[in-house]
Amino acid sequence: MWAEGGETAPRRIGLVEDHESVAIGLAAMLAPEPDLDLVLTAGTVPELLAAAVNSAPLDLVVLDLRLADGSSPEENVRALRHRGVEVLVFTGADNAFLVRAAAKAGVLGVVRKSEDVPTVVAAVRRAASGEQVVTTDWAAAIDGDPQLSDVGLSPRQEEVLTLYASGEKASRVARLTGLSEQTVNDYLGRIRQKYADAGRPAPTKTDLYKRAVEDGWLPVPERQPRG
Repeated sequence: MWAEGGETAPRRIGLVEDHESVAIGLAAMLAPEPDLDLVLTAGTVPELLAAAVNSAPLDLVVLDLRLADGSSPEENVRALRHRGVEVLVFTGADNAFLVRAAAKAGVLGVVRKSEDVPTVVAAVRRAASGEQVVTTDWAAAIDGDPQLSDVGLSPRQEEVLTLYASGEKASRVARLTGLSEQTVNDYLGRIRQKYADAGRPAPTKTDLYKRAVEDGWLPVPERQPRG
């Protein structure tokens, strides 16, 4: 992007974040960088897109995964990319499910809010230029947790596992997937065998739930606040 006179214009950055302190912090990180300009901040993706209608195009949106409006990472990323804007996830949450959901929707990378300033700035700069931001969190989202043995489930097996482990009965899984109940039970048997072969046995439904959480197919359960 070039400004008049042949100088490179700053990359235009948007931020979707509903914690004011985080927004102020990112603004402070980017303020000294002449090539990066945080021009819009909003608490939700629809608010940001509405504000961006009458402005010059954004080069990048930095997106928090957990927003108070209850929106999902997938719908937020898709809404932004539909408007031609690439996305960098900026998160403090250690949640494989949310990170994987964003990765599947096509973000350029994931950077933690706990990283130091140079790391965050470098990630924003790379993403604003359209480059992938490769981090440990990103690799884990794409490839699965490197500390866990990959069981190699097929997409259909993943679908059956996700539904069954989330609490559905085999008969209900059959109706939702269009499979026969016997086929669902056959899938579950193969899934259990694959986990056993990988050294991660899952003989019970509770075990399957734990494996699905470990592999990011289901969200990590939220801790309930103590009364």
